[in-house]
Amino acid sequence: MKHGFVKTAAMTPKIRVADPIYNAEEICKGLEEATAKGAKIIVFPELCLTGYTCNDLFLQELLLSQAKEGLRIVAEATEGSDALVFVGLPLEKDHKLYNVAAALQNGEVLAFIPKKYIPAYAEFYEARHFTPGSEVPETYRFDGKEAPFGTNILFEADAVNGLVVGCEICEDIWAADSPGIRHALAGATVLVNLSASNETVGKDTYREMLVKSTSAKLIAAYIYASAGEGESTQDLVFGGHNIIAENGTVLAQAKRFVPENIYADIDIHRLRHERRRMTTYLPEKREAYLVLPISMEEEDTVLERKFAPRPFVPSDQTEREKRCDEILSIQSYGLKKRCEHTGCQSAVLGISGGLDSTLALLVTVRAFDMLGLDRSKITSVTMPCFGTTDRTYDNACKLARTLGTTLEEVDIKEAVTVHFRDIKQDMECHDVTYENGQARERTQILMDIANRTGGMVIGTGDMSELALGWATYNGDHMSMYGVNAGVPKTLVRHLVQYYADTCDNRQLEEVLLDVLDTPVSPELLPPVDGVISQKTEDLVGPYELHDFFLYYMLRCGFEPAKVYRIAGEAFRGIYDKAVILKWLKVFYRRFFAQQFKRSCLPDGPKVGSVAVSPRGDLRMPSDACAAVWLRQLEEL
Repeated sequence: MKHGFVKTAAMTPKIRVADPIYNAEEICKGLEEATAKGAKIIVFPELCLTGYTCNDLFLQELLLSQAKEGLRIVAEATEGSDALVFVGLPLEKDHKLYNVAAALQNGEVLAFIPKKYIPAYAEFYEARHFTPGSEVPETYRFDGKEAPFGTNILFEADAVNGLVVGCEICEDIWAADSPGIRHALAGATVLVNLSASNETVGKDTYREMLVKSTSAKLIAAYIYASAGEGESTQDLVFGGHNIIAENGTVLAQAKRFVPENIYADIDIHRLRHERRRMTTYLPEKREAYLVLPISMEEEDTVLERKFAPRPFVPSDQTEREKRCDEILSIQSYGLKKRCEHTGCQSAVLGISGGLDSTLALLVTVRAFDMLGLDRSKITSVTMPCFGTTDRTYDNACKLARTLGTTLEEVDIKEAVTVHFRDIKQDMECHDVTYENGQARERTQILMDIANRTGGMVIGTGDMSELALGWATYNGDHMSMYGVNAGVPKTLVRHLVQYYADTCDNRQLEEVLLDVLDTPVSPELLPPVDGVISQKTEDLVGPYELHDFFLYYMLRCGFEPAKVYRIAGEAFRGIYDKAVILKWLKVFYRRFFAQQFKRSCLPDGPKVGSVAVSPRGDLRMPSDACAAVWLRQLEEL
């Protein structure tokens, strides 16, 4: 459970209706499987010791006593295990029958949680047999020992800070005021549901939506274990639709009508981060709750959870195309509004033949089309200098012309040479002054052309460059509106690809594809034999790694050791751990050291859940120290 990962299981045993001893043995087989896999929270279906479909047999004394005996068998099977196990059974208390979940650990019955909402509509007749459970925990004697009985019971584990488990049963989640809501507000980060939800056409979709939305709204993990094979099919069919979700995302889901136990590694630390981040998540006091401390051994969970190596880019093509179109719309609408507000009817961009400036130009063209403005009012400026190659120069010119913009060329070699002479910069010293002098000269030209044309300078730098500080202060760092400021580098490529695929212009498609095939470079150092000599990723590291680091640091609040661990999983077979660690250290050093550049960023639209604007998501001091973060990496 290191780094907050907890392995969980939703189990559906094949049962016999009204045969608790047989069912207990099947449950024990499931327990053996789940504990062998390292599951720490194990959930079985509603009334699984007897079967949900017993109907009037629930009133039989023998069935109830056998259900208790089945519970004893299952409880004994948990001895020696620190897993928290939930099993469903009918239980009589004070001459009334309750549909309960028994919570078990290490051979003990910890508590009984009764179902609160008893359905008596459509195909459900539970009210014929069961009584709604009370919220306030009372005492119930089982096998000579007292155990609490009530809905308001939480289980708090010591192995993971924030691992608090609450329980509800089937219909409870369908109710408007479900117990799970109060459990979560009282501190539960994990909700379990013992269910017997029958199948009807389309019900699986609604059920999945319900579990996903509940976990999202409550910022919790939700483990839903449903009845399946073995239940009576007299009038109903049960599909064993098990679901494990976390904060709106389904981590694992069983195929219906196929006996399938599912497992998922939930992330308690991420849930805690989300609750800390959301100021509208207002917890309530626990006075009405009984909180039972449970002991679990802190272990290094063997992760089955998958981590997408490109978290900003949907893996599904249909979803990716939808995302690309949405982002292009956000960018272009942002620029459209800014042009309308300022009265600007022209725009100026520096185009290099690289990905970022290409995307910025495509966005600007789209915004001008929305405004009904002639594309010729967009001035595309190419500014060749010491590092410009024929390939990027040609692509920049082709792109500007193909899109119908006005192309201007300003060769800055002479101006930069004079400037270097004035400041006594050795032309053979290819240091940061040599590079930044060119970047600032270009920005000056763009600003002055914008003044001449009454236009607005459109920024081209992306969010990944801003995160690393890979921008020249008051050079390409500056603009009048930065349309790419919220777009990470790994997504820039897909946006340009999407435009190429959908533009319906063969000439434009060809130039965009060649831009995509060009190495990422600022082209500030002289080429070698006409080929780009300065490749950004050779200097600062692969952008796919840095975007991964950025997402999990800012969006999820993960500590460096955890980012390193999951990066090793996500990039297994692509980068070895030494390479990941090297660039992770670079990321943290640069991210902290370069905040001063982000503190004075131009305006630009946020497009996703991560942003670095000082006016939006990232209110970070420019002189914050990275020592704590780097020290943890040194200890790995």
